[in-house]
Amino acid sequence: MDAPTYLSAAERHCAARGSKLTELRRQVLELVLGRSGVVKAYQVLADLQQQRGSAAPPTVYRALDFLVEHGLLHKVDALNGFIVCEHFDCQHESLILVCEQCGRVNEVDAAGGLASLREMAQAAGFALSPQNLVLAGRCQSCAA
Repeated sequence: MDAPTYLSAAERHCAARGSKLTELRRQVLELVLGRSGVVKAYQVLADLQQQRGSAAPPTVYRALDFLVEHGLLHKVDALNGFIVCEHFDCQHESLILVCEQCGRVNEVDAAGGLASLREMAQAAGFALSPQNLVLAGRCQSCAA
């Protein structure tokens, strides 16, 4: 989905949830959409400061938190960054595939795959929290 289409869909998604994609939140989302792979908060902050002249870290973190809360971004703790969620209209757990060579990131709905892990954990008396699983390797292009 191209950026303008994504942003329009994101605005409708937020409105349907009773929230607003403010100018700042939209700008932060545009900055994340403009980068590839995992985006770090400090990259967004630097880009925002370049565009606006000034921006405080808490402002960026609040905007990123809002975008994660509304399913527009995924926070990838293992990589200390954020990725765009391509299908924010559904609640899901993701398998985040990261190419170690080129940095490409691909998100896949992991509900089916995590079901067997969840069952194994339950059998061991452990309840898994909803999560995104990060796997590193090589993408098809780099493996060729």
